[in-house]
Amino acid sequence: MEARFIALAIFVIAYLLFVILPTRRSWVAITAAVLTVLTQTITVQQALVAVNWNVMGIFVGTLVIANLFIGSRMPAYLAEMIVNRSKNTCFAILFICALTGVISAFVENVATLMIIAPVALSLARKLDIHPVNLLIAIAVSSNLQGAGTLIGDPPSMLLAGFAKMNFMDFFFYKGKLSIFFAVQLGALVSMVFLYWVFRKERHKKTTLLPEEKILSWFPSILLGVLLVALAISSFFDPAFSYLAGILCLIAAAIGVAWDMKVHKGPLIDRVKTLDWDTTFFLIGVFVLVGSLTLTGWTEVIAISISKIIGQNILLGFLLLVCIAVVMSAFVDNVPFLAAMLPVVMLISSKLSVDPTVFLFGLLLGASIGGNVTPVGAAANIVCMGILRKEGYNVRFMDFVKIGLPFTLVSVTASCVFIWLVWSP
Repeated sequence: MEARFIALAIFVIAYLLFVILPTRRSWVAITAAVLTVLTQTITVQQALVAVNWNVMGIFVGTLVIANLFIGSRMPAYLAEMIVNRSKNTCFAILFICALTGVISAFVENVATLMIIAPVALSLARKLDIHPVNLLIAIAVSSNLQGAGTLIGDPPSMLLAGFAKMNFMDFFFYKGKLSIFFAVQLGALVSMVFLYWVFRKERHKKTTLLPEEKILSWFPSILLGVLLVALAISSFFDPAFSYLAGILCLIAAAIGVAWDMKVHKGPLIDRVKTLDWDTTFFLIGVFVLVGSLTLTGWTEVIAISISKIIGQNILLGFLLLVCIAVVMSAFVDNVPFLAAMLPVVMLISSKLSVDPTVFLFGLLLGASIGGNVTPVGAAANIVCMGILRKEGYNVRFMDFVKIGLPFTLVSVTASCVFIWLVWSP
């Protein structure tokens, strides 16, 4: 069998197993990556080159900082303070969702959910309101804002690594407003929808007994310094090839050293708490997508889509967004986005247009599309698990009735912004 067909077969089987065995996705990805080498589809050197180590450094480094940030109790303290200063339950819920979005722009989505969920459950118990819709609203809010910054979510990191976008490029890119502002417009419109969902809670007062105390300011300061350093790094590494990853790892090392000095305990305990499942999953996906590109499948897919689009750029933009939303509603968006990024570049080349409008549309569709179903994003799965643990049996459609309209309004608003700003 030709190498190109072996690469495709391994990728398709791995993708199916990602859906069937979501808790074993890292094992599937690494095993599939090893098979591409053992079958001589690609060489060891090609596999290593396919991995974007700058992105991996950013991911691992920000994971460490996020864990310390959570442990400082700063996010939970902010959530509690916002709730206590809200006029009624409806506004308290909206403020919690907004805070969730702000945190998820800089902290991985699942970690953000784990920060806010205890506060939300406490609010629900105190006011005797049903927590299901509240937790779902928090989950979808975290997924939306993850696309707004370079370090918000793995798909953003993938786009940045592929398109050589630095931290500030997510705010202003090529002299224009970038994807951060598109996401904010989507968030603003989605807040109107969430207000409609929780409008009947306006009459209830909200007061939580003060429970949270900030244990340390150091993680918050470290996170702030890292964000500034990432912004400045673009002047020294405009190609986004190494510096951002190194800065994140240095910040992580400083954070771990501080944590070991303050809280004692061996280094191995800190290492075990990291999300190694996603780390190895990303490495495996980089290799799998690299094998598709090296064996020519990226060009085949690009040609097929280009035939459908013709010279209609708007049709191409809408088609890519719709495909991304539908796919991400049911399967992990990381391998999908990684596989489609080189396809988008080839489509743009064939149409002789700037690829930015397609790249941003693809990221928005892949990131926000996961909000449609309870299995579309890791944060959604964790949300359902928390509710089951609390004794609530949430049906598939209970999630969809909030997730689907939330996705439609936020994707539509965000994509209208992207098209108006970035269309050729």
